[in-house]
Amino acid sequence: MTSIMGEKKRKEATKSRFIFGKKNYKFMFIGLAIIALGFILMAGGGSDDPNIFNPDIFSFRRIRLAPMLVLIGFGIEIYAILLNPDKA
Repeated sequence: MTSIMGEKKRKEATKSRFIFGKKNYKFMFIGLAIIALGFILMAGGGSDDPNIFNPDIFSFRRIRLAPMLVLIGFGIEIYAILLNPDKA
């Protein structure tokens, strides 16, 4: 009987537990979505003909907005990693 009780305690102690909580994963997915949006906004603007210059590559969206979104997304990722799941 005592070996059964000891075995139950051992199984409870070795239960797998996620490192991050639900709130952490939510912030991680939000950060990943913002990073992906930033890279999507950075794409394009090239020209099919290499002899023709397309000034659209220097637009506000590609030079300012998209890199800012990527950096904000990385900031959210760092916050999600450092967030204490037990305090939620």
